[in-house]
Amino acid sequence: MTIIAIHQLPKRTVSEFFQEHWGTTEMVISSGIYDCTELAGFAFMNEQQMMIGLITYIVREEDCEIISLDSTVEGKGIGSALVKAVEQAAMEQGCTSISLITTNDNLHALKFYQKRGYCLIEILRNAVEKARAYKPSIPLIGNDGIPIRDEIRLQKQLDCQ
Repeated sequence: MTIIAIHQLPKRTVSEFFQEHWGTTEMVISSGIYDCTELAGFAFMNEQQMMIGLITYIVREEDCEIISLDSTVEGKGIGSALVKAVEQAAMEQGCTSISLITTNDNLHALKFYQKRGYCLIEILRNAVEKARAYKPSIPLIGNDGIPIRDEIRLQKQLDCQ
């Protein structure tokens, strides 16, 4: 298993991964509207060279924002390895923090990131309603039957070495 920069993959492969897992390559969150195929990131490839995990991010000055993280296999350390790859890349680019946004229903992501040192720093009330104005396909109800309304920003300070 290996981690490679997504720019080393055919753009079509990355696009198909997003289409399969998100229904689109477009991510709409309060920090912006992103075509995930245009972002920097890393892919986790299995022994058969199939992509089983993908993370995208954007660097703004001293902050790196994770835009998406997906793993097709849970509990094998794929997500953790991808997050570590972004943290390393962010430090190499002079970032002092990494942030991300998730929705209020995504308890799995909240648990995942907090276990890895990320702290809740902001709740953006009704942010998803604004995103739906642009992208109506965002569901009203999310994980565990929780209405999707708010965005939660998490952040981790990086140890610059």
